[in-house]
Amino acid sequence: MSAAAVEGPYAGGHKPLTLLEQADQLMKQLPGHRVEILGGVLTVTPPPDPAHAKGLARLRRPFVAAGLDGGETEILEGLGLWLPDGPENFAVPDLSVVDADFEDHVIQYECCDPAAFRMVLEITSGNYSNDLRTKVTAYGAARIPVYVIVDRKHERLHVLTEPMRDGYGVHRIHVAGEKVTLPESIGAEVSLDVAQTLDDARPRGTHRP
Repeated sequence: MSAAAVEGPYAGGHKPLTLLEQADQLMKQLPGHRVEILGGVLTVTPPPDPAHAKGLARLRRPFVAAGLDGGETEILEGLGLWLPDGPENFAVPDLSVVDADFEDHVIQYECCDPAAFRMVLEITSGNYSNDLRTKVTAYGAARIPVYVIVDRKHERLHVLTEPMRDGYGVHRIHVAGEKVTLPESIGAEVSLDVAQTLDDARPRGTHRP
């Protein structure tokens, strides 16, 4: 999911709030929105549109069928990920595959250490550049092994592997008609039908280009 940057509030018109304090305020003022700090910038994402929610729910199915939901791993939505590229940066991926002991790796602000994450997945929304650019850098720097993007804007599925300081060493783009097998490092063999994945996340009334 993607977001837009916002300007933070001030405490009583005097000392500026920290970014985490601003995030707390926004979460209380905007229930249902997703608040993140990416590259030192506070961002807020509106609640998911119906197609986004449907696409995410259906994307869980192949991961569950592969046995990743329970046992050595869990499949979670909206789990906070603490980012190492800044003092207060954190993200909230749409979907994550994490080690079963992830609760032992909460390090700050109810966010988990990146070491607990095997994969993160985002479905793009209005400001898709966050998912396609900002989070590529952030997740790569955090050493998340696999980053999957369901790119609704360009009708593509992105699979990024080999994390690096400024992104990923391997970035493969897949289109309708392809079937993609994700790296087994996530814990099991999971295959995604690109056309079906894009169809599931496509808003009603729109058509494949």
